[in-house]
Parts: sequence; structure tokens; C-alpha cells
Amino acid sequence: MAARDRNILLGFMVLLAGVSPGALGQRVNYPGPVCAVKGSKVTLPCTFSPLKSVQDEDGREVLIEIQRVVWCQNHEICQGSTPSVYDSESERNNPRYRYLGDKEGNCSLQISGLQEEDNATLRFRVETNPSRGSFTDRRGVRITVRDGIPMQIKNSSESDGAASLLCTARCTFHQLEVTWSRDGRALPQSGPALIALTAKDSGNYTCALKNDARTKSLPFRLHVEAADKDGRDLLPIIVPVVCGVLLAVFLLLFFIIRRCLTTRRAAAGAVEEEQQPKDVSRQRPDDVHFLPPAEDEVSYAAVQFQSRDVRPPVGSAVEDASYASVQFRPKNQSRAAEEDATIYSSVAGRR
Repeated sequence: MAARDRNILLGFMVLLAGVSPGALGQRVNYPGPVCAVKGSKVTLPCTFSPLKSVQDEDGREVLIEIQRVVWCQNHEICQGSTPSVYDSESERNNPRYRYLGDKEGNCSLQISGLQEEDNATLRFRVETNPSRGSFTDRRGVRITVRDGIPMQIKNSSESDGAASLLCTARCTFHQLEVTWSRDGRALPQSGPALIALTAKDSGNYTCALKNDARTKSLPFRLHVEAADKDGRDLLPIIVPVVCGVLLAVFLLLFFIIRRCLTTRRAAAGAVEEEQQPKDVSRQRPDDVHFLPPAEDEVSYAAVQFQSRDVRPPVGSAVEDASYASVQFRPKNQSRAAEEDATIYSSVAGRR
């Protein structure tokens, strides 16, 4: 009897805590505290881990079926008829609250058009069959709604002569329209960022939420220096040109060297042919040879040979030369003197 009373007391305490005896370890993964600007939209990413089964009173394993999921405000357990912002079993949920999850493990919630009444702590509850699988994670997520907070401008990036500006705030302002101005003049852009700002866009910038002058930021001075494009813009042109010139020079040197080698080989062949001895003498059957005299010493030489009709007797030597005339050209004399230097001689051979 004492054991039964102890189980009843334990079950009552667990029920007050929002968990069942078999739900220990069940957990909801909430996001951190959220701060949002009034009128904006926020999304609360959320997951939960339900049990697959529990034991009944007889100790048998019973599969769990999730029947209901609930998001409620400022309540520790969200049980029973507690007012909720979303109830999967209700058809009268607040249209500003949209459930993005399911009944299997996703409990994400989206809130649009935040109002001051949304300043609260939201908690998620799972109800199952059997009820021992039901639980509420009481930690919850804190929502803070702010109104009229001033915006801030940050220089998000600057490279290659271009800059970007970002309009931010201490609290999120998703889905709210942002207005920009430069030097007191309104700009057509309405997003939270201005990108690709160049030197011509330098000036004093401000941003604010549309239709809320209280949120206007302090002026932000932007100065963008013109990028040095001389070298970088010409680089894609210079590299191919240099490569083409180097290739042309290489080919020109190749053909010049080849031409020089060919000309040198031809000259060497001609010199070799000129250095070969020339046979300018006439040969007779008796192998009589005449070597040409030096050019500046002998002008010409003519030798005429005549043969005898009568054979000489055996043992006698007969000169076959009938006559010969030789002209010598002495060095360093005039042409007239050369003509007088002709010497005629005749030699007759007799028996």
C-alpha cells in the first residue's frame, strides 16, 4: 500500500512539472532570446525529441502517438485550457503566429507584425497517447519587442575601389522597409544594404525604417577612393602582347641563325673548290709537263712540238721542240716596256 501511494505522489509531482514518469530526458531545443523591432517578423527555429514508447501500469511497452502540439505565452506547463498562441487542435489560432513544424520533431514558429503584447516567454508542449509521453519544456524562449530604436550604418566591405553599407539595429527588423538618403537627398534603394558604391557615391549617408522618423540613424561619412586600374585593366592585354612579341623575336632569331649557317656552309664549299689545283698544262704521250709561271712574271708561253718524219738512229737523242716563244712580264714596269720584253728564240734540233 505504501508503494502504491508513493507512485501516486510521484505521478502527481511529475504532472505538475509537465512531464510524465516515462518522459525523463525529453527535451525542446529553443533558440536564444530574441529582440525584434515592432512591426517586424521573426522566426523561432525549434526542435523536440519525443519518446517512441512508454510502459503502462502492467509494465507492457506501449508506442506513443503525438496527438497535440501547443505554443503558449507566460505559462509554465501550457496544460489543459491554458491560453495559447498556437494549438494544433484549434481552428481559431492567431493569424500572426504560423506553425512551421510538425508532430515528429520540428516545432519552429514564425511571428509576423510584432506588437508590444508579444513581449513574453513562449513555451512548447507535446501531448501524447498514452498521456505518460506528454511533456512541456519550461525553459521557453524570451521575446522582446522594441519600438523607435535608432538604426546604425556599418561599412560592411570595401575592395577594388568599391564599398557597401549596411543598415542595422540592436534588434532584428526583418521584413521592414528601409529608406536611405545621401547628403540630405532620398535614394531609391529600400533594402537594408547598399552595395557597389564607388568614388562618385562618396557622401554622408543616413538610413531609417519607413514611416518612422524616430529610427533615423546618425550620418555616416563614406569616402571611396578611385581604384588604380591602369595596371590591372591593362594586364589582360599586356600579357598576350608580350608573349606574342617574344614568340616573334624567337622565330626571327631562328631564321637568322639558320640563314647564317646555310651561307657559311655555301662559302666554305666555294673556298674548298677554289683551293683545288687546276691542270692548265697539256700532256703528251711522253708525259712532258709544263707548270704555269707566276702571273706577274710570265705573260704567256707557247711551245710547239713537231715530230720528225725520219726516225733517228738508235742511240741518238733528238730534240723534238721546233720552236718556243715565251713572253716575260717583269714587275713594276709600264705597259710599253712590257711589249719590248718579248724574246723570241728558236731551237732546231739536228741529228
